[in-house]
Amino acid sequence: MFGKRTIVDMIGRSAENDADRRNFLRTAGLAGLGVVGASAATTLGAGSAVAGYGPSDGAVLNFALNLEYLEAEFYSYAVFGRGLPDFITTGKGRRGGVVGGREVNFSSRAVRSYAREIAEDEINHVKFLRAALGSAKVARPQIDIRNSFTAAARAAGLIGPQQTFDPYANENNFLLAAFIFEDVGVTAYKGAAPLISNKTFLEAAAGILAVEAYHAAIIRTTLYAKGLNSQARAISDARDSLDGPGERDKGIGGSVANLVPADRNAIAFSRSAGEVLNVVYLTPEQTDRGGFFPNGVNGPINTSDDNA
Repeated sequence: MFGKRTIVDMIGRSAENDADRRNFLRTAGLAGLGVVGASAATTLGAGSAVAGYGPSDGAVLNFALNLEYLEAEFYSYAVFGRGLPDFITTGKGRRGGVVGGREVNFSSRAVRSYAREIAEDEINHVKFLRAALGSAKVARPQIDIRNSFTAAARAAGLIGPQQTFDPYANENNFLLAAFIFEDVGVTAYKGAAPLISNKTFLEAAAGILAVEAYHAAIIRTTLYAKGLNSQARAISDARDSLDGPGERDKGIGGSVANLVPADRNAIAFSRSAGEVLNVVYLTPEQTDRGGFFPNGVNGPINTSDDNA
């Protein structure tokens, strides 16, 4: 199934040292194939992209790990009243704390069940990516899941300039806060797909994308059922104002339910890493920090696009 050159490329693009290379072989189920000699693996450049390619698979997966840290912290606090345990937040780069977060007093059993399942999925995404990356994994950066929501709500016009938005105050606020993330996660993984050269990790990323799409569908459908269409459209418009020219993002409701944010060919759109960072940094201008990540994300992919 895998030729020698394919596996050498996979290890070289996705690992930073010999221990990481062995870890990737185990993660991909290839440890016993004996197709890569130790000397061949050792001569590969550590953590760099293969000549003629873009960022390494490791860089792309670490970018995704930053986003998964954010989602996992938000949902974990909302459901369990606590964040991620310290042992799954270590790694390369500066490890930061989490500002905000507390348990939501859900008013319906159904939404609480949805939130719990999503929380567990996001925590498992963090664990999976960390295991796949080995010692190349980045640490959880500083995360703000309090002030950033107020800034996002003000940008969307959901609240006034002097008001604050508490995503943990009630079930509806929680759903609107979750809506900020979920569609972005889907477009981020789709945008990253062409950058991943190793098919094993591309398949894994596609699996995570599918789960994020399920999550987004749950949130969108629940918002629609609750009649929160105008608020969701305002958030969608705000995301559109941050990630560059054009109107790709789609809200909820209108002449149709519009639960699936797809183009005329029923295909979801992509966001580049820079566009994703524009949204989570809460600015249309080029920067390397802000919003949900006050000190930026860890890893080589860390700067948003200049969309001004």
